[in-house]
This record gives sequence, C-alpha cells and structure tokens, in this order.
Amino acid sequence: MNWQDYIIEDEQVLVGKPTIKGTRLSVEFLVGLLAQGWTEQQILDNYPRLGKEHLKAIFSYVQDCFRDGLMYKRTYLD
Repeated sequence: MNWQDYIIEDEQVLVGKPTIKGTRLSVEFLVGLLAQGWTEQQILDNYPRLGKEHLKAIFSYVQDCFRDGLMYKRTYLD
C-alpha cells in the first residue's frame, strides 16, 4: 500500500495537515473517529467519498510515522 496515493499535505488545505486527497478530511480527524469507537463501516457510511483503500492508507501512514520516529514523545528525567 502506497499511502502517498491517498494522503497529501497541502498548505492550502487545513494548514498543511495530512488529509485524504480530494477532501478536507484530515488523518487526525479520521483516527480520532476510530479512537472514539467508530467502526470502519460507520466511517464509510458517513463519508461516502471514502473507500476501504483510504482507511488502509491511513493505517499505513501512521505506521510509517511510527517507523520514522515522528510519533514518539520524548521525555527526559533530570
């Protein structure tokens, strides 16, 4: 899965937040829905422009962010 086919970062759309191409739906928003307990089917039913491939792209994007160390909060103890 090449998430770059589905997710873009455009300064003209939501101040550059990663969004689903052709929409104003951010990755953050959609991950938030999942965190709130929405199922994939509920998301697809409520946002008909999305397909399962978009949700797979989000998971792939998040995985890459973890792999690249972009999702870790570093804390240091004195």
